[in-house]
Amino acid sequence: YAVKYKKHKMCIYLCSFNGQRHTWRLKSTSAERALQYQPGHKIHGFTVKEVTVPDLFLTAVKLTHDKTGAQYLHAARDDSNNLFSVQFRTTPMDSTGVPHILEHTVLCGSEKYPCRDPFFKMLNRSLSTFMNAFTASDYTMYPFSTQNGKDFQNLLSVYLDAVFFPCLREQDFWQEGWRLENENPTDPNSPLVFKGVVFNEMKGAFSDNERLYAQHLQNKLYPDHTYSVVSGGEPLAIPDLTWEQLKQFHATHYHPSNARFFTYGDLPLEQHLKQIEEEALSKFERINPNTEVPSQSHWSSPREDHVTCSPDALAPDPARQNTLCVSYLLGENGFEEERIEALLHKIEIQMKHQSTNFGLSLASYIASSWNHDGDPVQLLQISDSVAKFRQSLAENPRFLQDKVKHYFKENTHRLTLSMSPDEAYLEKQAKAEEEKLQKKIQALSDSDRKEIYEKGLELLTAQSKTQDASCLPALKVSDIEPTIPITPVHISAAGGVPVQYCEQPTNGLVYFRAMCSLNTLPEDLRLYVPLFCSVITRMGCGGLDYRQQAQQMELRTGGMSVSTQVIPDSTQLDMYEQGILLFSSCLERNLPHMFQLWSDIFNSPHFDDEERLRVLVMMSAQELANGISYSGHMYAMTRAGRHLTPAGDLQETFNGMEQVKFMKRIAEMPDLSQVIRTLPRIKKHLLNPDNMRCAVNTTPQKLSDTAAQLESFIRDVAENRKERKPRPLDPLNDSGPSRKLISELNFQPCQMKTFFQMPFPVNFVSESIRTVPFSHEDYASLCILARMMTAKFLHGEIREKGGAYGGGARMGGGGLFSFYSYRDPNSVQTLSAFRKGVDWAKSGQFTQQDIDEAKLSIFSAVDSPVAPADKGMGRFLSGVTDEMKQGHRERLFAVTHKNLVDVAERYLSVGQRTCGVAILGPENETIKKDPSWIVK
Repeated sequence: YAVKYKKHKMCIYLCSFNGQRHTWRLKSTSAERALQYQPGHKIHGFTVKEVTVPDLFLTAVKLTHDKTGAQYLHAARDDSNNLFSVQFRTTPMDSTGVPHILEHTVLCGSEKYPCRDPFFKMLNRSLSTFMNAFTASDYTMYPFSTQNGKDFQNLLSVYLDAVFFPCLREQDFWQEGWRLENENPTDPNSPLVFKGVVFNEMKGAFSDNERLYAQHLQNKLYPDHTYSVVSGGEPLAIPDLTWEQLKQFHATHYHPSNARFFTYGDLPLEQHLKQIEEEALSKFERINPNTEVPSQSHWSSPREDHVTCSPDALAPDPARQNTLCVSYLLGENGFEEERIEALLHKIEIQMKHQSTNFGLSLASYIASSWNHDGDPVQLLQISDSVAKFRQSLAENPRFLQDKVKHYFKENTHRLTLSMSPDEAYLEKQAKAEEEKLQKKIQALSDSDRKEIYEKGLELLTAQSKTQDASCLPALKVSDIEPTIPITPVHISAAGGVPVQYCEQPTNGLVYFRAMCSLNTLPEDLRLYVPLFCSVITRMGCGGLDYRQQAQQMELRTGGMSVSTQVIPDSTQLDMYEQGILLFSSCLERNLPHMFQLWSDIFNSPHFDDEERLRVLVMMSAQELANGISYSGHMYAMTRAGRHLTPAGDLQETFNGMEQVKFMKRIAEMPDLSQVIRTLPRIKKHLLNPDNMRCAVNTTPQKLSDTAAQLESFIRDVAENRKERKPRPLDPLNDSGPSRKLISELNFQPCQMKTFFQMPFPVNFVSESIRTVPFSHEDYASLCILARMMTAKFLHGEIREKGGAYGGGARMGGGGLFSFYSYRDPNSVQTLSAFRKGVDWAKSGQFTQQDIDEAKLSIFSAVDSPVAPADKGMGRFLSGVTDEMKQGHRERLFAVTHKNLVDVAERYLSVGQRTCGVAILGPENETIKKDPSWIVK
């Protein structure tokens, strides 16, 4: 236990460890060091404007670049996961998707790093914990994070060169934006079609009716400026963008005078400023970017509008697919005090909860306001804002009512937007695209057609050429820590229920989890378990109706949730654990209240409110149906693995297309009384201490109190026990609570190809292969092979050549090696690319550098930071101890070229493998004619 003393800006920690006293002398914290800066200080071309200590345990330093006017905010905090982001205000005035296509294209090579796609290549040359880019309605952001100081400098160099000095080659514009090309690039007689990554991405994005509706809503609510267009690109408008327009947009918008920089973490600010000044900003003069967004002129009267969308085949009720957004006249009875306190409590928890990507959360939180010249530091003064709010409420009891009156009741700038399905919607979209295509084709001369064919071949040649990435900076495998830090846990019991305690600096929060086994549940109830999980905390319990329950959860906890768990065994492919996971958190002072809420859920949940249940069922069914267009690759992978392992079969039941269709059937039932009778049957098996094990993460000081409260909770719910007897800890593993594994050693894996016809213009494709479990000696080789195949072969074939938004391979903990593609214009061609990837791996045509890069990429995921709330969870959930993780780590380090060729031949070769295939996509005549496919 640590006792902290401050002395001359140094910290001394006295720790008791293994009965001995040790003293460490540490440097002052990052936040303390940042306080040395004063307004007016000049640092590497920047001037400090403000230094403040807002909430969130950080020091904020605001600066301006003297020469260009670039704005800069640094948040110094004792967090090793350092983040950088640069954002530009991007305000397009048409729907060609110019900022989105530019975001893709600047990442395709720059002056200092001219190799194709340095961004994707850096994924395999660094230990980044996050790398991406975002296009919003009015800004584009480029963030990355890493825990390694050298890596930070490498990535910063690549990002700065990418955004300020990109190549913006015409070929990159064709590949990432749009192009006219022969359907078969090597056949000049094949028809001309539209191709391009962003073109296909946006076709996929607008196949989601919620996304389509939200886009219409924004465009029609702000009709006078940049918000009236589609910044991501309207598919039919994308082909109007020219390469010259793209370059011009970059010149005016991607300038330091239009830039806002943000850095976060424990690395020193001076080094960041020096590198940014030397590598980028010193080469520019100040301009007036003129990118401000003017205020939308206020309407004098409300407006109404109507749009159409495609029918949703998976909607709970095909006859009820209309969407309406309307402003309501709110009541003048005011707001319950408890409701206000619940929201303020939520803010307090958000401030105390420590996430692993805190820097990214901050960058996203301040981005929009900062983009409109708001003060980002003021946004971080959360306590001040809460205090002002409380003061306003005290001075004027009608403070909130007055706000409602001003912003809602008397607001004439109001839009009522309705949307309804049109049976011919997709047909009309396809017809409009064909008309656009024909209009482009009719304007072509014979020489134009010849040039398109030749350019298509040039692009194909460039895409097929092995790229020299030696110009890019890279870490070495030797830069990776050889060992992992051990997370100590303590195993005990409460009321006969095994409990894992993990002492962590949780900042005054207690995190509670309980795993409840499904082993005693009858087979006919399995499909209902996800529904049970989604409603059990939302229908009321004890003396609380569902509204009161929701309010108490907000007032006393950081949230309470229940979710299905299918956890494959780490040693046997045909063994797994099935259960549900209860999760909640709370401030230490609210511990008794949180456990009381769980007690009421265990002892007296409400199931008999059919009207409330119907609302929850409809919501759940609709959410599942809507999620397919965003997570189609996950559904495809889950389905492809269904017949390969017992755990894969249960995953499909709980989280796959089978569950989507089941929920659609439930939602269509005119009478839910059968469901109401089913839920208590499930509850008897699941909310039962005999089938339970628990985990608690909290501070050392709160451990004994938490243990006492947990013991009391177990006593309260003991009546749910079938038989009262203490459960033993696992005799084979005294480091953790016993896991109740299911063994299906007679399971017979079989091959299956399934096609789901969906109302999408793009495909989600997957092929999964049964291989080995986590602790097998070949597992590490398969992990590295998947990463290397993705980076060195599949990315080029599926994204660059094929035009899909994404694709690759991954090795899952359940022993399934899965190929996938995302928002893909192709289907069976992509399956062919998967097979070519296996041939490439078996041929051994890869270098030691390729292997090392794959190892770096794997370790960046393996070593990603773990929040205090989640420490020890691998052991609790899957039984994977730190010793087992260290063994896996050593096997990753040891993987050789020969290992990779061997596992490709042994597990992935045709004839050797047992695989499943699934495709979600539009009507496909080729598949329908093939009897080997099951068409759903």
